[in-house]
Amino acid sequence: MTAPPSSSSGLEVLLSTLQNAGDVESTINILNVLDELLSAGTDRRIHYMITKGCSEALLTALVNTGRSFSPNFHLLLPLLHLLAKIGHRDRRIGVKAEDAGAALLTLNLLRQNIKYARRAAACLWVIQVFSSSVSTANLIGENHGLETVYRLIPHFTTKHLHAIKAAVDAFAALLCTKANVCSVVSKGYVAGLLRLYEDWHAKAVQHGAVAICHSLLRCLHKVTHSTAGRQAFVSQGGIRLLYGTTQTCLLSKDLESLVEPSVQLMRKCLTKTPLPLTSDRSAYSFPMPGRAHAVPAMDAEPDENSEETEEDDNEAEDSKEADFDEDLETDLHKLRLRPDPDRPKELLPQYSRLCPELSHDFQELGLCSEPEKSSAASSTSDGDAALLNGSQSHLSGTDGGWSDSSTSSSASDPMGHTAALAQLEARDFHSHRSILSTGPSFRTKVREASGEAPCVQSGEDQDEEDADESHHGSMIDRLLEKHGVCIPHHEPKLYRAAAARTKSIPGFSLLAFPDFWGHLPTPGHEPMAPRKPNVQRWEYDLILNADVNSSQHTQWFYFEVSNMVAEVPYRFNVINCEKSNSQFNYGMQPVLYSVTEALEGRPHWLRTGTEICYFRNHFCPARGRRKTTFYTLTFTITFKHNEDVCYLAYHYPYTYSALTAHLKVLQNSVDPAKVFFQQQVLCCTLAGNPCPAVTITARPASRGWKDMHQVRNRPCIVLTGRVHPGESNASWVMKGTLEFLCSSDPVAQSLREAFVFKLIPMLNPDGVVNGTNRCDLSSEDLNRQWSKPDPVLCPTIYHTKGLLYYLNSIGRTPLVFCDYHGHSRKKNVFLYGCSVKETLWQSGSAVNTVGLKEDPGYRTIPKTLDRLAPAFSFNSCNYLVEKSRSATARVVVWREMGVLRSYTMESTHNGCDQGIYKGLQTGTKELQEMGGKFCHSLLSVTKDVKSLDSQRLIGHIDNDVLDHKSHNCFEDDEPPCVEQIEYSADCPAPNGADLDSDVNANATAADEEEDNDGHGEAKVCSGGVGRALQSSARGRLFPPAM
Repeated sequence: MTAPPSSSSGLEVLLSTLQNAGDVESTINILNVLDELLSAGTDRRIHYMITKGCSEALLTALVNTGRSFSPNFHLLLPLLHLLAKIGHRDRRIGVKAEDAGAALLTLNLLRQNIKYARRAAACLWVIQVFSSSVSTANLIGENHGLETVYRLIPHFTTKHLHAIKAAVDAFAALLCTKANVCSVVSKGYVAGLLRLYEDWHAKAVQHGAVAICHSLLRCLHKVTHSTAGRQAFVSQGGIRLLYGTTQTCLLSKDLESLVEPSVQLMRKCLTKTPLPLTSDRSAYSFPMPGRAHAVPAMDAEPDENSEETEEDDNEAEDSKEADFDEDLETDLHKLRLRPDPDRPKELLPQYSRLCPELSHDFQELGLCSEPEKSSAASSTSDGDAALLNGSQSHLSGTDGGWSDSSTSSSASDPMGHTAALAQLEARDFHSHRSILSTGPSFRTKVREASGEAPCVQSGEDQDEEDADESHHGSMIDRLLEKHGVCIPHHEPKLYRAAAARTKSIPGFSLLAFPDFWGHLPTPGHEPMAPRKPNVQRWEYDLILNADVNSSQHTQWFYFEVSNMVAEVPYRFNVINCEKSNSQFNYGMQPVLYSVTEALEGRPHWLRTGTEICYFRNHFCPARGRRKTTFYTLTFTITFKHNEDVCYLAYHYPYTYSALTAHLKVLQNSVDPAKVFFQQQVLCCTLAGNPCPAVTITARPASRGWKDMHQVRNRPCIVLTGRVHPGESNASWVMKGTLEFLCSSDPVAQSLREAFVFKLIPMLNPDGVVNGTNRCDLSSEDLNRQWSKPDPVLCPTIYHTKGLLYYLNSIGRTPLVFCDYHGHSRKKNVFLYGCSVKETLWQSGSAVNTVGLKEDPGYRTIPKTLDRLAPAFSFNSCNYLVEKSRSATARVVVWREMGVLRSYTMESTHNGCDQGIYKGLQTGTKELQEMGGKFCHSLLSVTKDVKSLDSQRLIGHIDNDVLDHKSHNCFEDDEPPCVEQIEYSADCPAPNGADLDSDVNANATAADEEEDNDGHGEAKVCSGGVGRALQSSARGRLFPPAM
């Protein structure tokens, strides 16, 4: 006996023998072996079998056996069973079956064996898996397969339940195509499916046929993907029928699983209702330089010819998942090529002003000096100082969280007003809220398209307004003295002064109390909220404003509630959210700030809300974008105090004014003998707001040449954040980073001595100021503008990139770049990086990566964070370069500047599902902690580690490679939600384990043939359908041949 060639594996020999076997016994033995391998194997082994041609071998054997004049079902049955079990794991099984001619052959075998339940069930399961291919499903439909399968679905019976469920599942699988759905609707099958569901539902509990009801609902879901299907469903009384059956389900625990798909089906078929708005566009617009209209043309006109269908939405979701690998960059030349700069080199020297550590002479060393105000004419100007120290301005504005009120300052007697404040309570807040005014009722002056407004206000204007501020200042002093608490790095009067100079489009003149008063982290941790759906009497529908100059990006909210009754549950429904899923479905809660609690010494933003749900609703845009799908966030709140004033927000707010005030506090708090802290203006935004840039490093020990040389040759680390205004958690992480770098912590001192930090904490000030969710005033996503940023429309991105170009041109390319973000659909904190090899591996590229050299240092910081930061998840990190992300900061800085460690850091809006914070929602304390831990991780990339603290820290970092699996990327810089989507538009797909169980049950059932000719009467195959049988998990397909 000769051994098989070494190049052929045992599996390949088995498959080859299966295709060429001439006797029944050999074929059956091979099928038994394959079934054992399939039953005992892991997913990896099963997919290995598929890659080695297992599906093709089974299809060939099926065609060879099935085409005979009198097919042998002792062989065909196990063959069909095994094909069904492996077919639902092979995504291309339908195409393979069509190419082999097995699809129509199986349909013919079904027609010839309708009277035999086991044979029919086996054929139906194979048709079901074949229908995963649209072309194969259409082929079966064109050959009257729909009619054949539909006729096998009877009204309620207790016989052949496995075969009946197989028929319903096959029918649902065939409805994956538009052509088949249209055929079903035109033939009137929708009414028939409704009557079948009604009949089976009425007797499902007593006879264990709930699984068949699920399958019938799946058929109805598939049919209603089309407009015609929904119309037929409604006209045939589908909503009325399901409403009635759902009421019955609520009375029976066994039928509870039918409630959700029934509700989703009813919701999907409801007539779309336009939002009660006169326009979908934002309530605010801003004239763009060089544009005739503020709103882009794409949002200006409605698409009257478009027709929204659920099928389009689902196909779009499927294509995103299927095309993920295609989005990966596979061109090695593009991955390794560094593009030419987007501007002449002659423009780069202007950014030398943003590197004050290179020009500062440190003359004050050895002197007991005040904190440095300005080190060079090109650094912080007198106007910048006025911006930070002034208390009032003619240009009043607001951040996104300011109260939308036109109430102006009172002219009443200041002494009487001040006395009243001594007993101020929340119920009196509205009558005294003029103290939160930023000044007279001036409105923002926007820049003309042909010119620019100055970024700062002169000192003369400030002096003219000091008198107007005197009575307000007195009131604020009394209020803070009576009720205020000490909040680190927050000064309310400084915040108000900074806010007064902020320029907004709406021209708000009142501050939101939480922003003015401040916030302390909550004591302890807040667990994720359980979901207990209920309905309340007191309900309010809320509609979010779109981003400025846009008609979309509605997700973030921040609003005030007052005049409430204590201990009464209020329900709030935010009805025009745009994201397809949210962590609000998985334990996340909105945040609430109570004025009463703050005045009693508890100024906390608290996670709050019960009965929280996030689901697709029946609203559509008032006009314009017809294909937009909206979602509702609903939550219930019971307020503690009567007539309180409370603020509710999507996440912990962090305003632009808070940043400017915070930077001023930090500048005044650092030890000037140890810390070089320099705040400058990167540029002015479209609305004229200064974009702060901060330099932090350690001062040299002396002015000697060696010490000065060391300072000016320290490697740079560049950190940016808040490019998306709705990601306020990114600002809290940045706040933690800033405070840690300015602290006296020995690790912070080591970092300052090792690096020069360049921080741009808020890349999109205008978006934050005006309350947008994703864009700036030009209605552009700034994180998609890094390839070729427009200097007029995207000044902050243009000049940040210019600074990076300048550092690169003088030989000081940043050692690390990190852009801080937040995300709403995944837990934990993690990093995105860039890797050529990992991208090529994931994409299945033909490029040989064996000889491809790549520095693995991009993994150093994530591995370090995994050991240092409780909220960090290494296994959620990703280093893939996608074409759709080619214009983001992370990819551009990596590709164009050659920064190996170029990252996006994503911080959760919700909480963690691992580590010591598992099951807890993150607060501002945990977010700031993450900012500090990121700084700790930077010690792992220092080349010259001298401090004992650094050595001790590095000692905790081993070189073991963790088990890492790159996860797919996601839309809008967010990964896909890993949990099951509870409020989806479709019925859940059949479970592969249930199919295996049904196949095994059919294989082990009593033989239905009474004689060798196979013409005996079929025996009843009954019992629980869709449930795993205790003995069938790894049962053989059939008894071995004797």
